[in-house]
Amino acid sequence: MTECRRGYWCECWTEPTATDGQAGPQLRASFDAYSAPQADRWVAVALRTISPALNTHASGEAWEWLYEGRVRTRRALLQMQPCTVSVTHADTRITWTIRPVLFLPLAHRQAAELPACAHDFKTRQTD
Repeated sequence: MTECRRGYWCECWTEPTATDGQAGPQLRASFDAYSAPQADRWVAVALRTISPALNTHASGEAWEWLYEGRVRTRRALLQMQPCTVSVTHADTRITWTIRPVLFLPLAHRQAAELPACAHDFKTRQTD
């Protein structure tokens, strides 16, 4: 692959709703999707998987997005717009973000010689 490729960067974050000294947002998962259906499917699978463990309100939020919001999300993604899906369970907000991105190709090392500066770095022992 020698050209940039359009896709979507997907993340799942959790964050406490109460600010009583708890940690802030924490990244729980990320996923690189190469199509809008693949991106929204990642969120849909996660919501279907966790919905039985959610409280009634959060489960309702999840299923509302699955039945109603998913179509709007897919439409927005096809127009290369970022999307967010959130549910709040007890004192935790779970948020999935999907952002359009350009994936850059990485250099293939097997057939190429490394630049001279790559040999200047020495490995270091850590305790």
